[in-house]
Amino acid sequence: MKKGILLVNLGTPDEPTRGAVYRYLKEFLLDPRVIDVNPISRNLLVRGIIAPFRSKPSSEAYKELWTAEGSPLKVYGYKLRDLLRAEMSDEYSIELAMRYQSPALETVLKDMLQSGLSELTIVPLFPHYASASTGSVYEEVMRVLSKELAIPKLKFVGAFYDHPDFIAAFAARAREHDIASYDHVLFSYHGLPVRQMVKADRSKSHCNKTKDCCMNMTENNRHCYSAQCYVTTKELVKELGLKEGQYTTSFQSRLGKEPWIEPFTPNILQVRADAGDKRILCLCPAFISDCLETTVEISDEYQEEFEKMGGEKLQLVASLNDHPLWVKALKNIILE
Repeated sequence: MKKGILLVNLGTPDEPTRGAVYRYLKEFLLDPRVIDVNPISRNLLVRGIIAPFRSKPSSEAYKELWTAEGSPLKVYGYKLRDLLRAEMSDEYSIELAMRYQSPALETVLKDMLQSGLSELTIVPLFPHYASASTGSVYEEVMRVLSKELAIPKLKFVGAFYDHPDFIAAFAARAREHDIASYDHVLFSYHGLPVRQMVKADRSKSHCNKTKDCCMNMTENNRHCYSAQCYVTTKELVKELGLKEGQYTTSFQSRLGKEPWIEPFTPNILQVRADAGDKRILCLCPAFISDCLETTVEISDEYQEEFEKMGGEKLQLVASLNDHPLWVKALKNIILE
């Protein structure tokens, strides 16, 4: 019997049309771990406002992102799966699934179980833990497995935000650019509502109690998404040999008016433009694959904003995608 490895990423619309984006947004945002408010408010918000009104502009953004092969998130996901298959021995059966839309996690997981496995390893492709991403994958896997009578030995790969091989792979991506020719280096991570950080604080005594509560990893915040992001920045800074003042950590993709993790990426771009910076190199270590938040949000939308602020170039560092060092890193992360 083979050992199963299931790679799971967030998901993507099946095509860049308003209907497909509507279905994706509805499934994604109705997840109570994503919008963690009471069910009535969540349904009214998603079904009545977000999905109907955001599906059209979002579909236009996806059209910019789409390639001849399809959505980069899915294209690189399959490439990563195939390259990992080549790296691993024949005793492993490796598949890819998406938490939302296709290939559906439930369908792929049931097919893997049907083939017969001695053990199963679930690999959420998120470097940093968040209830809305990794936590949602864990919950969905357990929901599906709870209906099975025969469940193989089960393993979950956790956050790998500080794994040396992950850091080395992202640093290699950064070195594809002449770092010294840029005025500043920006580490931009996906943002989350502050309330989700507070809820995840089991001690109820640390999160959001001080301005710099996420700046250093402690026993109280080791599962905190924001704190893990700052650790990733520190490790990449060390690997790239950057000095204090050469870089900033920020958070993007804010939605709504409630408090989200700060500082916001557009605000930092304004600060750097006001300081006279013309060229900024931007890394997005929260994403292992190029997607809407990197290719469109950073390279197009924030580039345009930066120019209006007086800057010239906001250069995106490509995500890990199918980089050979990332394939080897993922293999080591799984086997360890």
